[in-house]
Amino acid sequence: MDSVLIVDDEKNYLLILSTVLREEGYDTLTANSGAEALEVLEKSDVDLVVTDMKMPAMDGIALLEKIKAKDPDLPVIMMTAHGTVEKAVEAMQKGAYNYILKPFENERLVLYVSKACALYRMVKENRRLRHAVETRYRFDNIIGKSPAMREVFATIEKVAPTAATVLIEGESGTGKELVAKSIHFNSPRRNRPFVAVNCSALAESLLESELFGHEKGAFTGAVSMKKGRFELADGGSLFLDEIGELSANLQVKLLRVLQERTLERVGGVHPVPVDIRVIAATNKDLHAEMQAGRFREDLYFRLNVLHLALPPLRKRSEDIRPLVEHFIEKYTAERKSGDPVTEVDSEVYRLFYEYSWPGNVRELENTIERAVILCPGSVIRVSDLPPQFRTHLSARLPIDSIPPDAKLAETLAKVEELMIVRALEMSGNVQAHAARLLGIGKSGLNQKIKKYKLDVRSKR
Repeated sequence: MDSVLIVDDEKNYLLILSTVLREEGYDTLTANSGAEALEVLEKSDVDLVVTDMKMPAMDGIALLEKIKAKDPDLPVIMMTAHGTVEKAVEAMQKGAYNYILKPFENERLVLYVSKACALYRMVKENRRLRHAVETRYRFDNIIGKSPAMREVFATIEKVAPTAATVLIEGESGTGKELVAKSIHFNSPRRNRPFVAVNCSALAESLLESELFGHEKGAFTGAVSMKKGRFELADGGSLFLDEIGELSANLQVKLLRVLQERTLERVGGVHPVPVDIRVIAATNKDLHAEMQAGRFREDLYFRLNVLHLALPPLRKRSEDIRPLVEHFIEKYTAERKSGDPVTEVDSEVYRLFYEYSWPGNVRELENTIERAVILCPGSVIRVSDLPPQFRTHLSARLPIDSIPPDAKLAETLAKVEELMIVRALEMSGNVQAHAARLLGIGKSGLNQKIKKYKLDVRSKR
């Protein structure tokens, strides 16, 4: 229910307006002065203020200014007599939503109130969504504790406050767009648009119009002027994904925009200024592409002002467990039936650590989403995984690599030592996790660490 604060020094007006709006389904609060109105606003959530213009001590204009200083988006409707229309115009210039002349028809007031409250509901929803987005893309919401990812976080933190162009390189599924959004939403441009375009998803002719826009009549089907992604991102950030797929022609046009900060729409002759930050990403080695003559050298150096290299998942195995736990929490919330998933079998983790993850974090997320859906109980087991993991489980041990004259006790001890070292590496040297991977107790693992005189950096 929308809440309306009515402010007037005439008590009869407060009573009448409060009754009218309550009958229309609004929750009403009243104040007999500007000072009292400010006290109400401090204590209550209000969606609209309807205030008289002429009041003693603090008039409507002064109250409006104080309201806007506290919440610039809170709508205010001014009630005014015919002799103070000029004041009402001044109020509009200072941010009032609307004004209404006394005496007025109740229907007109209700209409104004309805529109103002609808507008403020939309403003609050936009605030909520923006807060959710900014929360999601905080640095600490990107999952990873490996040294490689800690280095990425440190770079993002340094890069975000600047206006410099950023080039993000990494295999598909490593989270390049997530990093790009984190840079944007932690930058001074956070309240401006973040616009993304995949350079490999459209044909060259369509991509040019998509990026730079077009004028009416520029080509068949161009029935009206259309702004491109550069203009839509004005004041904010433009994320160019798969930048390595740009044609030579578009590379030239992109370079010109980056150099001159102006563009020409397709079919246009007038330059259009743009204020954007470009964040580019590619799953290719762009330096190698440049050396091979497939990517312009001048554009490469224009894009590569600040460089971020995202490591593949197979090179940061310490991050697998926290990523698994994160995705389980995410998709268990969407699980419609059965017990919540609370555990992952140690054999599953062993397979995850040995798997090469060609699809990286995206593949891991899809695997966990599938497992949460198919899992009949609260524990994800090997049977809940895609076929490639079960095939890997049945692979034969490389017995041929062991010398025929190897002694059994020595060989088993060496295998045991290697397995312990691997488990500690995979678990980030967290002994409780390593013990679960090996299927032994923590005290037993500690004894074997001492037996093999292993150097363990962290004993938790």
